[in-house]
Amino acid sequence: MTGFIVLGAIAVAIGLSLLVPAIRRHREQLPKHTAMLIGGMMLTAFGLVIAGFAIAYKNAPPLDLNAGGAR
Repeated sequence: MTGFIVLGAIAVAIGLSLLVPAIRRHREQLPKHTAMLIGGMMLTAFGLVIAGFAIAYKNAPPLDLNAGGAR
């Protein structure tokens, strides 16, 4: 689980490093900056989702499907 959290943090850091210059230079209307903007947003969101699900899975109690009993 720790590997997914680390992977998510690395993806967020790389995504933000792409996103910040793309936002600053977006007025130039170059396709490179638009691609950096889209890629940065996607990589940042991917990192947040991966890390979030890893943290939630680590902290959730195990699910016992047999606890309810048969009717």
